[in-house]
Amino acid sequence: MTAAIDPAGVGELDEAQRAIVEEFSYFGDWSERYQYLIDLGRKLPPFPDAGRMDTYKVDGCQSQVWIVPHGDRAQLRFDAISDSAIVSGLIALLLRVYSGRSADEIVATGPDFIRALGLQSHLSPTRSNGLQAMLLAIKRYANAALEGSRYD
Repeated sequence: MTAAIDPAGVGELDEAQRAIVEEFSYFGDWSERYQYLIDLGRKLPPFPDAGRMDTYKVDGCQSQVWIVPHGDRAQLRFDAISDSAIVSGLIALLLRVYSGRSADEIVATGPDFIRALGLQSHLSPTRSNGLQAMLLAIKRYANAALEGSRYD
């Protein structure tokens, strides 16, 4: 059984989110999409051990997740990792959408690709909560940058 991707509003997504939706549309079912998520997670750049601090640990995730910000209001980049393969894949998607943007863009950009993919309905409740926690962490870093925080 294939799980269709909701094409409604895909044209209104920004380029990064549209690319994600298009990539996932090539897969016929959610077992293939989960495998793709796992593959994306494996391709994350190496994560520095220094980033595995409680300061950067994301609360609300069943898996261990760390998100480390770099930059300032003009441009924020994120390093992130999880001890879960699927969650690492979710991180890879979030980084594609949010890393390298200005704090203003991050705050203004909703995670519309999640709805377009139907991702929420295919994640366990704990993974869904974790995804929301990761999004909130990224948005908190962006809001702090708007208030003058700098991450070096």
